[in-house]
This record gives sequence, C-alpha cells and structure tokens, in this order.
Amino acid sequence: MTLAKAYAELGCVALRFNFRGVGASAGEFTGGAGEEQDLIAVVNYAREQFGDDLPVLLSGFSFGGYVAARAAQHLHPQHLVLAAPAVGRFAMPTVAPDTLVIHGEQDEVVPLADVLEWARPQHLPIVVLPQAGHFFHGRLTQLRDIVQRHFRGVEL
Repeated sequence: MTLAKAYAELGCVALRFNFRGVGASAGEFTGGAGEEQDLIAVVNYAREQFGDDLPVLLSGFSFGGYVAARAAQHLHPQHLVLAAPAVGRFAMPTVAPDTLVIHGEQDEVVPLADVLEWARPQHLPIVVLPQAGHFFHGRLTQLRDIVQRHFRGVEL
C-alpha cells in the first residue's frame, strides 16, 4: 500500500492488486509462475486502459518483489523497485542494474546477508534501513520517502 501511495503522489497511475488466492481473489498460490502471469495481466490491463505508451514501473514487497523481478524479464519495465525481496526463499532472477532495492537491516524473514549475496555478483546497490525489520514497522514513511526521492527528476 505504501509503494502504491508513493507512486500516486508522484503522479503515476498506480495499480495495486492481490495475487491469486489472496484476500477475495480467485485461484490458488502457485509459488511464482501463476502470480507472474497475474502481474503481466495487470500490466496488459493498464496498457489497454491508459495506452501502450504508458511507462511501466514494477515494484513488489517480499514475495511480490520476487514476482516483479520475474515479470520484469518479460515486460522490460522502465523501472523496478524491490522492497525486502524474497531472496533465498525463491530463485531470484538477475535484475537491471538501476533496480532500487530497499531492505531492513534486521529483516527476520529474509536476512540481509542473503540479499547481499544475491546482489553482489550483479554489483547491485541496496538501500539498507538500519534496525528495520521485514515489514518496515514504524519505517513506512521513510520507505515512501526513499522511493519518492529516487524518482524525483526522473521522467516517469
């Protein structure tokens, strides 16, 4: 929700949805492949609604970051943002070098060491929030501010 609000405040069309089987959505969890198709379907819907020239900015939190990284391989978004990506829990793909990765120093679900190990061979920088856990409790405003500062002055 925080990321969707951050993008809306930047003037972007922001679509937030539940993957299959989450909340009131239909379907069952597939571990990534089906959820990737869900995300691709949402992007295709946005393009139908707002035009094919709509810039695509994908982002995801935890498992959603894994799905966004997978979908980015097919959608080739202009920008990718991953918050607490589920590195080590799923086979995270390589991402574009300008991907914004934000992670909590004290993430109790996805250890920072795992994210560093994944990012190291890609020479991918990571924004680390000291003392933040996986859900960024008490730090969501800071998470929003980091994302918004990243995109200030960038054509979206």
